[in-house]
Amino acid sequence: MDDRAQLPMPAVEGALAVLLILGIAAGFALGVADPDRSDAQLEAYAEDAATILGSEPPRHRGGTRLAEVTESVEAFERERDALDQRVSRILPDNLMYRIETPHGTVGRSKPSGVTTGVATVATRHGEVTIRVWYA
Repeated sequence: MDDRAQLPMPAVEGALAVLLILGIAAGFALGVADPDRSDAQLEAYAEDAATILGSEPPRHRGGTRLAEVTESVEAFERERDALDQRVSRILPDNLMYRIETPHGTVGRSKPSGVTTGVATVATRHGEVTIRVWYA
């Protein structure tokens, strides 16, 4: 005859159920970590957009697309919509952006308190700054 003590199986199942419920409750109480929205990734998106736009040929005249939009107010107004469409195709759908030129801006206003990635491109007519953030 075996003299060792044994726990009844319902007691073991009950203890496991309590641990499971406490684990789920702790998960809700502590919350889930936000997705990684590091500055480095946003900087990479901004730099990529700047590199692409800074090397594309202009639609009308100028050295590059960015040089064209910084040439004059008239050139900026003429190219504003095309620049907006091009940037929206370059960047992922979960990003918002703002392109700042000496003659105006394209994109949305940046909300306060959000992490952004920034890239600046110098053209012969002024600097272009690209800001990106998660939507």
